[in-house]
This record gives sequence, C-alpha cells and structure tokens, in this order.
Amino acid sequence: MRAIRRFTVQPVLPEALHPLGELSTNLRWAWHPATQDLFRAVDAELWESVHHDPVRLLGAVPPARLDELAADDSFLGEMRAVHADLTTYLTGDRWFQKTAATQGTWPTSIAYFSPEFGITAVLPQYSGGLGILAGDHLKTASDLGVPIVGVGLLYRHGYFRQHLSREGWQEETYPVLDPNGLPISLLREADGEPASVTVPLPGDDPLHARVWVARVGRVPLLMLDADTEANAEHLRTVTDRLYGGTSEHRLLQELLLGIGGVKALRAHSRLTGAPAPEVFHTNEGHAGFLGLERIRELTVDEAGPRLDFDTALEVSRAGTVFTTHTPVPAGIDRFPMDLIAQYFGGSGDNGGGAVPGVPSDRVLALGAEDYEGGDPGVFNMAVMGFRLAQRANGVSQLHGHVSRGMFNGLWPGFDETDVPIGSITNGVHAPTWVAREVFELGSAVGGEVSTDSPGAWDVVDRVASTDIWRVKRLLRERLVEDARRRLRASWEHRGAAEAELGWVDEALDPDVLTIGFARRVPSYKRLTLMLREPERLKRLLLDPDRPIQLVIAGKSHPADDGGKKLIQEIVMFADDPEVRHRIVFLPNYDIAMAQPLYPGCDVWLNNPLRPYEACGTSGMKAALNGGLNLSILDGWWDEWYDGRNGWSIPSADGIDDPDRRDDLEAGALYTLIEEEIAPRFYDLDDDGVPSRWIEMVRHTLKSLGPKVLSSRMVRDYVEQLYAPTVGTARDLTDHARAAAFAEWKQRVRSAWPGVRVEHVESHDVADSPEVGSRLSVHAFVSLGGLAPEDVDVQLVHGTISADDTLADTVGESLQPVASYDGGRHRFDGAVTLERPGPFGYTVRILPRHDLLASPAELGLVALP
Repeated sequence: MRAIRRFTVQPVLPEALHPLGELSTNLRWAWHPATQDLFRAVDAELWESVHHDPVRLLGAVPPARLDELAADDSFLGEMRAVHADLTTYLTGDRWFQKTAATQGTWPTSIAYFSPEFGITAVLPQYSGGLGILAGDHLKTASDLGVPIVGVGLLYRHGYFRQHLSREGWQEETYPVLDPNGLPISLLREADGEPASVTVPLPGDDPLHARVWVARVGRVPLLMLDADTEANAEHLRTVTDRLYGGTSEHRLLQELLLGIGGVKALRAHSRLTGAPAPEVFHTNEGHAGFLGLERIRELTVDEAGPRLDFDTALEVSRAGTVFTTHTPVPAGIDRFPMDLIAQYFGGSGDNGGGAVPGVPSDRVLALGAEDYEGGDPGVFNMAVMGFRLAQRANGVSQLHGHVSRGMFNGLWPGFDETDVPIGSITNGVHAPTWVAREVFELGSAVGGEVSTDSPGAWDVVDRVASTDIWRVKRLLRERLVEDARRRLRASWEHRGAAEAELGWVDEALDPDVLTIGFARRVPSYKRLTLMLREPERLKRLLLDPDRPIQLVIAGKSHPADDGGKKLIQEIVMFADDPEVRHRIVFLPNYDIAMAQPLYPGCDVWLNNPLRPYEACGTSGMKAALNGGLNLSILDGWWDEWYDGRNGWSIPSADGIDDPDRRDDLEAGALYTLIEEEIAPRFYDLDDDGVPSRWIEMVRHTLKSLGPKVLSSRMVRDYVEQLYAPTVGTARDLTDHARAAAFAEWKQRVRSAWPGVRVEHVESHDVADSPEVGSRLSVHAFVSLGGLAPEDVDVQLVHGTISADDTLADTVGESLQPVASYDGGRHRFDGAVTLERPGPFGYTVRILPRHDLLASPAELGLVALP
C-alpha cells in the first residue's frame, strides 16, 4: 500500500541536549571532524546506519539513550565545547572582516545563484562538478567570512540514484525527499506563516514557491520549492527533479531560479534584517533571468522616479558577475525563441508574462544569437548571461581561452585575447575532501593545517616517508572496504545470489597500485578510452609483479543513451571473472562515495578530449590527499602540471579521425602506466617505501596545495570580481549617472558607423631599426559625432607572423593633439622598440568611459 501523505515526526531533545539541535542543522558539521565525532558518540552504530546524517540520527535515537546522554557529564562537556566552537565560528571576524577594514569597496552582501549545490550527501541537490563547485564556494565563503547568500532550488527527488541492471545498463530511481527530514527550515513571516514568492506566468496560474533555508556555516542557502498547495497541480512538479523534463519544464525551473530567486532574497532581507545583496553572481546561465527581475524592480517597482529600460539595464549589469562553466556548446541551455516569447510576451511595448512591464522585444534580444554563425530561432542563456553582466569569467586559464573563442561573436572585430572574459581557476574545499589522517600528518610535525598560507605546505618535508606511506596504505585499505561493500550491494541489486558473491571479499587489494576515475559520463570525458586495447589493459591489471587496479564511477544523464552505453561497456569488462578483482565500477557516484575514493587512490586518471574539460576539480581533491594526477593537459592540469607533480598524457591534437586520436592517446596512457607509473610505485627501498614515488607526492603537495584550494579561488573572486563590481554598482546607485552612462552608450553606438582610422604616419624609426629605437606615430581619425574624450585611440604593437597577424600585442593610448573640420582629429604617440625580431603595429579606436569594465564592453572597434 502507498501512503496518501508523508511527513517527518521531529524528535524532542532533553533541555540539556538542545545544542545538538543547532549543531545538526548547521551544515558546518559536514566539514568539521569534531562535530562528526560528537554525533558518532551519540550512537556509533546508528551513526553508520543513517549514513552520517545528524538529523536522522537524532530522530532515531531511543529516548532512553537521550536521557542517558543528558546525564553524562563527559558527553555534555564535549557537546558544550563543540557548540561554543560553532558560536565563535559564526560570530568572530574572519579573513573578509579583517581585510575589508582596509578596503573601501568590498560588498556588504553577495548573492550566489546556482541550479545545484553539493554541500553534503545528506542534502542531494547536485548532479556533478557544477554543484560540487557551488557547494565548495559557499563553504569557503563561510570559512573566510565572505558575506554570501546562496540561491537555488529544492528538488523533491534530487538528481537520481543510479543502479545497474543485470546487463550493466544504468537504471534510475528518484526517491522522494521530505524537506522536514532535511537539515533545512522554512523562511517564515513574522506571524509564523511560510514566506513565499510568486512568478507571474501567461494565463491564470502564477508560479508560487516557498523558501527553505540551509545554514552552510555562516552562509544561508535559500532554496525555492514549488511543491506547495498554492500552485495549480501542473506547477507543483516544477521543482521535482534536477535537470529533468521537457524544455518547457526546464524553462520554468530557470524562471523560478532567476526571477523567484531575486524575490526570495528580498523576502530574506525583509524578514531577517540581512543586507540586500550588492553583487549578483550567476553560476552558469541557468539563473540568468535574475537580471530581468532586477530590471523590472527598477523600471516598475521602485519607489520614486522609475528608470527607463536602458538605465535599469546599466544599473543591473554593473552589479552582476557571470561565470561560464562549459567549453562545450551542447552544454549551454538554449530554448526555442517562440517559447521564450510565450513566457515573456504581452501586448504593446510594456511586455507581460514573467516580468510584467519589461518590453518583451528587449527580453528576446538579450538572448538572441544575432551574430555570425548564430541561430536566430533560439534563445541562448549563456549569451543572455554575458549581456546582463558587466564582468565574466571562465574557470581555468585554458577554459577562459576556449570561452573567448566560443563567444567571440558577441565582440566582433576583437581578437580572442581582447574578448572580456577572464579566468579564475576553480579550487576545492580541503576540509571537505582531505582525509583527516592527512591533516594529522601535518599537525604531528607542528604544521598549521588550519591555514592556507603557501608556506604551510613545506611542512610535508618534515613528515617521514614511512609515515606518508603508512597513511596512504590505510586510506587505500579504507577505499577497498568501502568499494567491496558497494560492489556487493550493486551485484545484489543486479540479481546475484549470495552464493555467487564470495569473490567480492577478494576484490581489490590495499597493496596494489590504485587508479581512480570518477566523473559524469558525457562522450567527451571518454570513460572507455582505457578499453581501446582490452588485452593490453588486462596485462596491466594482472601483471604478476606490478599489477594495477581501477576504481571507476560516474553517472550518465538519464536521457543520454550514448553515455549509458559507455557505462555498460565498462561494466561488462569489469564483470569478467578474470579481472573483476582488479577493476570495479561503483554505481551512484556522490559525495559519500567520493570522500573515501579520492584519498584512497594513488593515481587520478582524467582523459577528456582536449580542450573540453572546463576545469576538472576531482584531480585537485586527489592531489590534496597525496594522489598523483595522470591526465590530458586540459582544464586546471594544463595550467599547473610542472613535469614532477604527476604525468601528462600526450594529446593528439589536430588528428581529425576521432578513432585514430583515441588509439594514439590510449596507447600513450598504457605506456605511461607500464614504463613510468607502475615501476616507480613498486620500486621499494630498504624500509619498504617507494622513495621516488613519495618524493613526487611531496612535490605534488607543495606545488599544488596552495593553488588548488577554494580559499585561493574565493579570495580571487572577492578581489578580482566582487570588489570592482561593487565599486561600479555603487557608482550607479546615482541613477542620474546611470542614465548618463546609458545615454552615452546609445550615442556611441549610433555614431560608431562614422568612426574610422583614416591615415597613419610614422617617423623617427630608421630603415633598419635596433632595440632602443623609437617609433613615433600620427593617427588621423574621423570620430563622426563623438568627441576625443569618448574614444581611446591606441597604437597596438607586437610580434608579427608570416601573414602579418599581430601576436603578444600591447596597446598604448595616443593623445589628441589637433582637431579639424568634419569631426576629424589627430592623435600622436610613440613607442620604444624593446625586443628584437619581427615587429608590427596598427592603430585602432575603442570607446572610452570610466564606467566601462573593459574597452571591449560595447563590442565596438574601428580598425584601418
């Protein structure tokens, strides 16, 4: 029989144990070992059975045990100490507060929007790297005291739980989550009623949502939930599944995330007194509609004089940061233009639908692919994200380069290097992902493991090689135990009888070189590259002297049968009785699996099709646990591989035949394992330690440790993006200045067809110039109706290739020296020739204004 209603009965804690309630609902416990140990002390066996979920633990502890704990002075003392530590953590000044005192332009609040957040396995609101990155961003902001508020959706079924059929085919189930059994609480009005937000929709049924709040340390995470009786039945399922449903269903989710998310922030500030966000950070394009709601607020809702659309656009853009995460065009959300028109349409110029009063033609233009090679029939969420944000970035240096190429059409006439998309390389939250035994190694020799100072990593040189090797063996053994448990459960689900599973107890070996591979399973990540030569892989797995073992995991999108076929190929290979003790596929890859997986692997494998890996943070987590990376030079590895902190798989760039390319790169992978990796791992000294291997581990920790931390990443966001963003945003709170800026942009766009470089003269340079020679330039330009102060006339110079293309360019501003009739002007300047070799130059004209974040912001440039 199925229940007609479900709910969670909340436990009543004895008064002496009330601090446990706060400790269980603040998700800091997910990365705080002392809090985890406290809950384990409540009931160790029960703690394991509820999969380390404090809320479920407290709901399952017998009342007699609670009474016993309430009278246990030792337990109460530990509980008070942990609770006091949390109080200090939540209220004390941290990096942001200490540093902001010396800064004049740091934001009082930042809103961070993402469609998914991976905080803990207990709150399954994530599917992969985007959500894990978002979760690490919030946790790190909490640790640093950065005043962020997260905004997302609460999915009643999460993503999905992955199982395997007898034939190795991925199957999905969608367990129902009861919000009342999760470590979250409703945002409530003063009268106790749940707060709600409403997104207008075409027709008679608006979309309503309640707002749940998760406490991520110091950071509140607001999650909107459409499963409320206020909604029409067909709208209650809007937040049912992460990345599920039709295009229209996905659009409704993104309308709720962006438009409803802004409204949730306003309700949160009104009800809690929290400052209104000054910076809005859009983590990928899914939340891009937030900019439309902010424009609506300024044009329709604001008390006093309402702003026109163009002025409101500048005010909104000034406070918005957009991070793009995908280097794959297929990974971008694109909706049929007529579907967008349906949801934002209306009569006349004022628009209707989701943002009443905002002109629908302006909305449609924001996402239009109205550039060479674009599709006029689609609305591109990433394109809208760039147009609604004044600052944008990719998530590694290489990804920034790829993104500038992907979206160059938005800035026609600019070289890729001038496209205004920067890079902040991702990082990972060490307290979440690093095994406590690794931290203990540093603490044992006097290391300050709570700091992220680069010099702190030098402590690894004081740790004995035997201790490093002992801990890695312990972590490998823990992984083997966890993998066997998961493997047995998977085979039982696939229909195997207990009598068939005796071999599982011998699967994997804590003394064998262990290689991990776990990630989502789109085709470009090439899950099955290792199977290109099955017999050669078997020889590596079964080598009598230097065997390897592989632990593999990953989910395919439910609608991606191609990805499921790749999983099936791996599973069928791993099912072979000849090798199944050396290679395992573990279903349902999630945070709970990842936490023993990264520390337990000696080598982390990543073999994407370059350059389609935006960053790839799983390898960072392995590195922080003393794992060595074996990877294609893509994402972050392209940036930080130095030849001694792991291995680079040669990439066959330029090979057009994909099968040939895969063969070449798989062959290089096998050779590296055979000739370099396995020999080094099994080359033991007199103490039974692979000393050359341990030296690579030491160098990995010292060279990568300071770089791959999310504390470095979040500080980069604060200093490079949030601080300049809030500076411009505050400037434009003067709406008269914002209106003048919008008018200036319109004037420049209208006049630009008349802007041109007419003639360039050079002098002072000899026929055979030498280093130290000086080149002087006169540039005669026509500015149409613009004034010299509206433009930046630049002398652009650099090295030159055979086709006269400039590279490694530097732009130097020329100065206006004379004006003539007809809007013509002369600009002069000079440059010293500082390096030998081919040299070239040109002159270009760019718009100039002190409120522009980049000279390329308007996408306008005039060249000879």
